[in-house]
Amino acid sequence: MRAAIPGLPTPHPLLDGLPALYLEHDFLQRFLGALDEVLAPLHLTLDNLPAYLHPGTAPEDFLAWLAGWLAVEADAERPEDQRRAVVAEAVARHRRRGTRHGLAAAVRLETGTEPEIDESGATAWSPVPGAALPGSAGASVTVRLRVPDPDRFDRARLERLVAAETPAHIAYRVELLPTAAEGADPS
Repeated sequence: MRAAIPGLPTPHPLLDGLPALYLEHDFLQRFLGALDEVLAPLHLTLDNLPAYLHPGTAPEDFLAWLAGWLAVEADAERPEDQRRAVVAEAVARHRRRGTRHGLAAAVRLETGTEPEIDESGATAWSPVPGAALPGSAGASVTVRLRVPDPDRFDRARLERLVAAETPAHIAYRVELLPTAAEGADPS
């Protein structure tokens, strides 16, 4: 990666660490110069490690590595700024994963559109043991997305995202609806 850049200067020349007695030896100058050339990418990478690990400043080839490290998809099909946003928000997304807000944020990030999310679950308490459970018989989530042309939208990709973001025991359904025409009556 970084070693492919020819002529990188070293920030810490090995020759500078020798006593003055050895500075005149031609062999040592050439030998240490060759080692400096080999070690320069390593020194520069380590000196700039915080920049490599930050999604906003990481080199593009490190961005895919960071995405894998954080267990998010930042594939090459997406624009670079969107890949950087996915990596930058990974920790916060993992914290909210499995929640309504987490699912909405993931869909919004993927599509750029605000989803409508309906959940079937509920919570309640009862002073009577064995009382009926609240909500419907099976937990489910419906993700409704309004897009200009539902037929041309990548439904399979959206379904994979929703499947990954909802808990395994929750059934889900994805609905793609056309956006309402401007000035049209919504009723």
